[in-house]
Amino acid sequence: MTTVTPTDDRAPASLGAHGLLQLIWLASPALPVGGFSYSEGLEAAVEWAGVDSEATAAGWLVDQLRLSLAPGDLAVVAEGIRAWPAGGGERIRALNAWVLATRESAEFLLQTEQMGRSFVEWLKLHHEDAAACFDGLPVTYPVAFAFAAARSGASVVDGCLAFAFGWAENMTAAAVKAVPLGQSAGQRILARLAREIPAAVDDALARTDDTRQAFSPMLAILSARHETQYSRLFRS
Repeated sequence: MTTVTPTDDRAPASLGAHGLLQLIWLASPALPVGGFSYSEGLEAAVEWAGVDSEATAAGWLVDQLRLSLAPGDLAVVAEGIRAWPAGGGERIRALNAWVLATRESAEFLLQTEQMGRSFVEWLKLHHEDAAACFDGLPVTYPVAFAFAAARSGASVVDGCLAFAFGWAENMTAAAVKAVPLGQSAGQRILARLAREIPAAVDDALARTDDTRQAFSPMLAILSARHETQYSRLFRS
C-alpha cells in the first residue's frame, strides 16, 4: 500500500469510502490490540476515589479526557499523523520516547507497550512496509495508531477524533463492568464523552513540544494502587 498524505489538519482532499471504513475500523473496540483489558486507573477509582455511580463515572472520564488524554497521548497522535507521511524518522522516535518517558506507573507502561506491539502485528497484515517502518522502535500505542490513521488518508482532526472515540468506548465499557452500570447508563456516558471529544481534539492540536504534558498525579497513584488491588477485573 502507498502512503496517503493528508492535505491539512482538518480536511483530506477525499477520504472516500475505503478510507472512512479504515478510520471506523481503527476506532473499533474489536481491533485486536487489547484495549478492552485495561481500566486506566478507573477500577482503582471505584474502590478508593468515590466512583460509584453513572454521574461520578462520567465526571471521572470527562476529567481524564480533558486533563490527561488531550494534552498527552492525543497530542502525540496529532503530531504522529503529521510526521509519518514525511517519513517519520527522528520525529517519530522522539514522540515515541516521550510517551515511554511519561508513563507514570508500571501498568501504564505495560499498556502502551503491549498495545503498540499488538497494533504493529495487525498493521503488518495490511501494510507491506510496516515491519520496516517500525524496525528497532519499541513502539507505543499512540505512535502506532498515528501510522494507521495517516495511511487511511484521514485529516489530523479526523484521526484524532477516531483515537479519542476508541478510547471513550473502551473506558465506558470498563465503567459498565467495574462500577457496575447498566448498558443505558453506559450509552449516556459515551454520549457525554462524544460531546466533549471535539474540544479535546482542538486542545491536542494546539499543543507544542513545550506545552504537551502528561501530569495526572491522582491517576498515576490509582494506577499504581491497581497493580496490587485485590480481586480486579482488568489487567495490571
